[in-house]
Amino acid sequence: MSAGPAGSSVRRAASAAGLAALAGAWLGAVVGHGLTVHMLAHMTAVAVAAPLLAVGFAGTAADPAARWPRVVTPLPMSIAELVVVWGWHVPAARALASGSLTGLALEQAAFAAAGLLLWSACLGTGAGAASGRRAAGVAALLLTTMHMTLLGVLIALAPRPLFGAHPVTSLGLTALEDQQLAGVVMLLVGGGGYLVGALVLLAGLLADRGAEVGRCS
Repeated sequence: MSAGPAGSSVRRAASAAGLAALAGAWLGAVVGHGLTVHMLAHMTAVAVAAPLLAVGFAGTAADPAARWPRVVTPLPMSIAELVVVWGWHVPAARALASGSLTGLALEQAAFAAAGLLLWSACLGTGAGAASGRRAAGVAALLLTTMHMTLLGVLIALAPRPLFGAHPVTSLGLTALEDQQLAGVVMLLVGGGGYLVGALVLLAGLLADRGAEVGRCS
């Protein structure tokens, strides 16, 4: 991203939007009841706030991929996020997060950190990066799309509540209906958000390779 005034303005706007999205997600998780509200908070953190913050932090001291380039790489960060996302949807971990503010804070911080690390690693594979690393960014986002989709399907199609029943949900749903809607949210926001990111990176990679071929011909 450009280091000039226009690039700085984009980074500031992206950072502000990302922080606002993250604050909204966390507020919703604190005051809301039911799995759908919490799933919205999760997916907003990893698929909306995290990429915005990654764009805002790009090339600055707050950019994890710039500070730890050998560690914050696409595929390891994708696996780390897989562990975070699936781990916090184990019933015991979900009970911890829904049963105390400390558990909820740990959960939300883990989602935000995992999302930021992955998006920073992948967005750091733009023009100028080696083609293999850039392809790894595409593969990492596609892998995340697949595991988000799989978990969303498992949650949506489960025949009974998996995480205990909230007596009252913020949306007025039964526990099973709430869980089904939460699975759809993961599919659409989580799986969809990472798929869009992968396609954008892939389009940039193909365009750059086409330009290289044109220069060599």
